[in-house]
Amino acid sequence: MNRPASLPAPGPLVLAALIFIAALSRVLPHPPNFSPIEAVALFGGAYFASRRWALLVPLAAMFASDLALGLANGGIYWDYFASAGYLLVYACIALSTLLGFGLRGKVNGSRVLGYSLAGSVLFFVVTNFGAWLGSPMYPQTPAGLAAAYVAGIPFFQWTVLGTLAYAALLFGGFALLRQRLPALHARTV
Repeated sequence: MNRPASLPAPGPLVLAALIFIAALSRVLPHPPNFSPIEAVALFGGAYFASRRWALLVPLAAMFASDLALGLANGGIYWDYFASAGYLLVYACIALSTLLGFGLRGKVNGSRVLGYSLAGSVLFFVVTNFGAWLGSPMYPQTPAGLAAAYVAGIPFFQWTVLGTLAYAALLFGGFALLRQRLPALHARTV
């Protein structure tokens, strides 16, 4: 049966729905830094045929989840929107989406694992550099930079675990959906 021309293709809608659901899971209780941030970016980069949508959908989903967290948590979270850290997180999302382009047409378990680890390291390096650069807590010296990275180590394990868990759910779940829905069989949708 042919789809009417006025209806959008189901592939991009399914991708966007999976990304938004994963992003909104951030409102559920979780360990610090156990989040879908890097996984949704890699997933969008790997599967959206349009590079523009690959970048925009993960950014929009994370913004929607940030708004939900701001409404749920109030003042502390709203202050986050005014910080440089906020912009660095969104820069990491964009960079990880670009990283995800390397998975296009080549998605398998070991590649998703490698890219997930690379995205987690990218997030750690960029956000802790930002913490050092923008915080009076750390002196603007090599020792201060090292202290910022050391302070971030306990959170890094959760970043890695969160990225791996959400990557497994997104990439694995989408692989299962593709087996059941012929409209999703294209390399990118």
